Amino acid sequence: MKLTSKTEYALLALTYLARTGSTVTPVSIESIATAQAIPAKFLEQIMMTLKRAGIVRSVKGKSGGYLMAKAPEKICLAEVVRLFDGALAPTKSVSENFYAHSPIEREPKLLQTFREIRDLLAVKLEKTKLSQMI
Repeated sequence: MKLTSKTEYALLALTYLARTGSTVTPVSIESIATAQAIPAKFLEQIMMTLKRAGIVRSVKGKSGGYLMAKAPEKICLAEVVRLFDGALAPTKSVSENFYAHSPIEREPKLLQTFREIRDLLAVKLEKTKLSQMI
């Protein structure tokens, strides 16, 4: 698994929002972008995806911005990674959510090894909550 910049920035933005305790007072895109060194235009796209997924919510207006829609202890890292990057598995043929045939299936021991890697990674990302990152 390799995280894209989009996923890394999403995790940085969420960590910042969670750290600021933003459940009442909205945090602007500019504040998040500056604090986490994320390009503002790129962050807007990321925040829209997080909003559609119900992880954050937005408030319009002069003092608007983004708030956490879910408590940080209810957001696992796997949820965010899957939202932006898809499968946690190193190859689609061992993915539980995004399965597709691949050449590695020809070798059962290779396939089993990559399943074990997927399981280790999935367990760690599922158990790790955003609240643990702040």
